[in-house]
Amino acid sequence: MQIYNTMSKKKEEFVPIEPGKVRMYVCGPTVYNLIHIGNARPMIFFDTVRRYMTYKGLEVNYVSNFTDVDDKIIKKANEEGVSSEEISKRYIEECKKDMASMNILPATTHPLATQEIDGMLDMIDTLIKKDYAYPAVDGTVYYRTRKFMDYGKLSHKNLDDLRSGERQLKVSGQDQKDDPLDFVLWKPKKEGEPFWKSPWCDGRPGWHIECSVMSKKYLGEQIDIHGGGEDLVFPHHENEIAQSEACSGKAFANYWMHNAFLNINNHKMSKSAGNFFTVRDITEKYDGQVLRFFMLTAHYRTPLNFSDELMESSKTGYERIVTCVSNLTYLLEGDRAAQITDEEKEQIKEALVYRRNFENAMDDDFNTADAISAIFDLVRYTNSKVSEDSSREFLETLKNEIVSLADILGLIVERKEELGDEEIEKLIEERQAARKNKDFARADEIRNQLLDMGIILEDTREGVKWKKA
Repeated sequence: MQIYNTMSKKKEEFVPIEPGKVRMYVCGPTVYNLIHIGNARPMIFFDTVRRYMTYKGLEVNYVSNFTDVDDKIIKKANEEGVSSEEISKRYIEECKKDMASMNILPATTHPLATQEIDGMLDMIDTLIKKDYAYPAVDGTVYYRTRKFMDYGKLSHKNLDDLRSGERQLKVSGQDQKDDPLDFVLWKPKKEGEPFWKSPWCDGRPGWHIECSVMSKKYLGEQIDIHGGGEDLVFPHHENEIAQSEACSGKAFANYWMHNAFLNINNHKMSKSAGNFFTVRDITEKYDGQVLRFFMLTAHYRTPLNFSDELMESSKTGYERIVTCVSNLTYLLEGDRAAQITDEEKEQIKEALVYRRNFENAMDDDFNTADAISAIFDLVRYTNSKVSEDSSREFLETLKNEIVSLADILGLIVERKEELGDEEIEKLIEERQAARKNKDFARADEIRNQLLDMGIILEDTREGVKWKKA
């Protein structure tokens, strides 16, 4: 398996730190509103990476955080006259609904920044003791960027040419910095903001320290893969490296993976341009599976353009696979010979080439576009070979082959038998009981089971509501 490493700017053979196991951290969303379709691209892609690695027999510990303390969350809370916690909780739940609609599996762990403050204080204290950080007069703690000699190795930027970065926190006392390139680890509280006590001041963490701490806690000091959108390479991931490696003295991540941007009708997505779309906007018009299919039609390092025409094309492509599987299901319902013929055995052998093509594409830096092409080739081959005279074993083998390859990409192409309203309500009640008992694994399992059957759950203040996809 070859992975393009942003650090080395080339494809490298993937060799996990611990044989048979993968430690992967992916930066999650800041939860102050519904997630937009730009957020969906890394979510879908890294979910697919996880699925494929699991298919290859690897045990994946996948951690993706929710940033639940941020200027945007605080602003939203103040506008609504509620607490930041209420805003973040609301939009974490909404995010999970959207993830379920796109068949994105819950991460092994979804840590919250606000629950990891103690770890952040410990890491900042360690950095201060190692002289990689220093507190200013007002209690702001800065990272001493130039002391970390490898700074810029991920973004391939020259230290002297760098600026503080677009996410640099604007605080009073910027002139207290030893160097303009130093970045914030801890900052003083402001009126109306949530805060935590620290040895330096009552305040809250800088954005970058959060991921370093959560990654270390749930995956250890060294991880296999760190991922996210390409906009995170600098300064966020560069700063994570500086913090983590200065603290541990070890290489932070062996492979850095970054997906390219998503554009809207060949323009950058922005609210001011009027081309800003949430996942909810799109899934009200298209099945979440169509959105997932669309995201996988291009290689993850290739900029992807979103438009109605391309979504319609993706809908058609996805339905071609669904229709083929549906036709096979229909044929299997009839009376037919159970025993496979010698000719069909040879055709099965021929069909296996498409799985090899699929695996070759995925082993080559997760080329999902070519993997989908391999599924289309298998669909065409299947359509050309099956008939009313096909044996049961032949039909089942081809159907299972298509369904299993699609499943690796997280695509649901087999429509399950529809549940009655009473059965749906019973499963929802079981899910509610599981959540009450803090059996979140079972609750997520039921949600995904219903999703497989085309049922989307919505947790509202009035209770759980459901609709058919």
